[in-house]
Amino acid sequence: QVQLAESGGGSVQSGGSLRLSCSLSGYSYPTYCLGWFRQAPGKERERVTVIDHDNRTRYADSVKGRFTISQDNANNMLYLQLNSLKPEDTAMYSCAAVDLPEGYDVSHCPHSVRLFHYRGQGTQVTVSS
Repeated sequence: QVQLAESGGGSVQSGGSLRLSCSLSGYSYPTYCLGWFRQAPGKERERVTVIDHDNRTRYADSVKGRFTISQDNANNMLYLQLNSLKPEDTAMYSCAAVDLPEGYDVSHCPHSVRLFHYRGQGTQVTVSS
C-alpha cells in the first residue's frame, strides 16, 4: 500500500527558510513524476514543482530561484527546500506521485493534482511579514 506523508511545515517570517519532506512509503515504479502542490485559502491548488525519475525538474515561475525540489531514491523521500519565503507562499503544501509510461519524462507531469495517483494530506506553511 502506498502512503505519502509530508512533514516540515511551520511558521516563519518573510525571508526565512523551511525544508519540507515527503515520505513515499511503498512507492516503487521505474518511471514516475513526483510533485509538490500548494493551496492557499480561497485559491485554487497550484503545481509548485515536479521531478522525474532522471532528476529533471520544472518549477512554477513564482518560485523559481527560491525553491528546490530533490529526491532520495534510496530512502523513498522527496524534499522541497523553500528559501526567501514571502507571505504569498503561505499555503497547505502537499506531495504527490504518478506513474509515467516508459519513455515519458518531466515534460509529461500533470499540472493537476487530480491526475496524480497518490497524494499526501499536506503540511501547512505560514509566512508572516
